[in-house]
Amino acid sequence: MIESSLVSGVLQGFTVIFIVVGVGYLLGRSGVAGPEAQAVLSRVVFFVLTPALLLYSLATTDISQVWTSSLAIGAASASTIAVVYVIVARLWLRRAVPEAVVGALSASYVNSVNLAVPIAVFVLHDASFIAPLLMYQVMLLQPICLTALDLTARPHAERMSLLQSIITPFRNPIVMAGIAGLVISLVGWHPPKAILEPINMLGNASVPGALLAFGISLTALSVDTAGDGTDWRDLALVTVLKMIVQPVLVFVVAKYLLDQSGHRLFAEVVLAALPTAQNALIIATRYQRGMVLARNAGLVTTLLSIPAIALVAGLLG
Repeated sequence: MIESSLVSGVLQGFTVIFIVVGVGYLLGRSGVAGPEAQAVLSRVVFFVLTPALLLYSLATTDISQVWTSSLAIGAASASTIAVVYVIVARLWLRRAVPEAVVGALSASYVNSVNLAVPIAVFVLHDASFIAPLLMYQVMLLQPICLTALDLTARPHAERMSLLQSIITPFRNPIVMAGIAGLVISLVGWHPPKAILEPINMLGNASVPGALLAFGISLTALSVDTAGDGTDWRDLALVTVLKMIVQPVLVFVVAKYLLDQSGHRLFAEVVLAALPTAQNALIIATRYQRGMVLARNAGLVTTLLSIPAIALVAGLLG
């Protein structure tokens, strides 16, 4: 039953993604949206749509659903993968900090919205599995990476003071939206529908907006060499960490440290086998660093996640 549901859920989830990405690719090829379409759309997603999505999602979520063992598993696995990538990228590949940060995001940031939602609904039959992972990524992993980029991706003359460094995370729209949504949920306030609905409307455009931007970026795809301060070794490292090491690490932590089994263990590993989130490309585009790596990582891991999830089903389903 699980394997049958898995096939249906994976097919539906990936079909939705590929169709929207395909539309974005056609937009980019036709030029109908102009030469700056990908950059402009990425900025809209970064400054407006994604903050709205996070604000609405967290404000309308029971925070008690977040404080589960899934939070510890997601935090431990993603943090480990990100740190490993940064160490290897800095010491072996000799990458600059901004490229290492974008690579760490690409290797650890799970696609917890546009692909996890259909899979959670059609395969796991419980959307609450997504909440802990989403919470960790948007409230801790992403702010740390954004702060690192704010501090290192600027010209030396624009480097910030200590005070500016401290307040930088609170000037980011995505971080601020996450904090606002968390506060609203914690205090138990239920905003009027007239306020929530426009926020929800904007948030609903975040996923298709990011996918369209991804599709447009594919018109200049170059997987063999990134040409943005990275090369094929960076992509190989991201792919191995994301599609092999992270699911295996989650399995070990969940089964042997937290004694999970059955459907919950299966769910944790399936979510870990999801591809790189498009947030990595949106963030890379915002800072103009590591964009090709983030784009190629999104494409390659999305393609590989289909057999990866099928393998998880065969072994654990």
